[in-house]
Amino acid sequence: MTTEAHAESRKERGESLLAERFALFAECLLTGVWIAVAALPLVTYPAAFAAGARHLGRRLAHERGGWREFAADFRSALRGGWLVGLAGWAVLAAVWVDVRAVRAGLPGGALVGAVGVSALIGAAVAVLRAAAAWTPGVTWRSLLAAAGRRTVLDPAGSFLIVGGLAVVALSAWFVAPLAVPVLGAVAAAAVAVEERYLRR
Repeated sequence: MTTEAHAESRKERGESLLAERFALFAECLLTGVWIAVAALPLVTYPAAFAAGARHLGRRLAHERGGWREFAADFRSALRGGWLVGLAGWAVLAAVWVDVRAVRAGLPGGALVGAVGVSALIGAAVAVLRAAAAWTPGVTWRSLLAAAGRRTVLDPAGSFLIVGGLAVVALSAWFVAPLAVPVLGAVAAAAVAVEERYLRR
């Protein structure tokens, strides 16, 4: 939807720009709760983010959608998404071993640890970008391959997603329950970054 069409649609609904932005912010927080609930089995976090991103995309396009549509998207994304989630935990375990090697003072451990942490951050960004681009019927393998390229070719967008992840981590550190709704803001950031990349 173009900016002019978007403004016209807002006028037809009798909604101010401030009200629209606040409603979107509230929707992001609610979506974060949905993502957290859907990600409770631990390997389902890619599918949860994909469903959350689709929900926010519908909200931005002023299409109807709620919990039922989120749940349907989640079930569809879960078909290959759980394998991505499992692989993510395997990468995290490998990085944890690297960090333990650094702390043990092994030769070259600092370099291995830095590479491992950088790879973990890059993988997290690629998964979020893939989730933001997910649509029913598209395979996670093709999504991740394309998202990996975008992660490298669009460092500014990738940095924005890293910033979103940092906000979640800091929220959890200060007040753990705050991290739950903030997950929706991370999904929104991934959607915005993907939109920005497509319009370049």
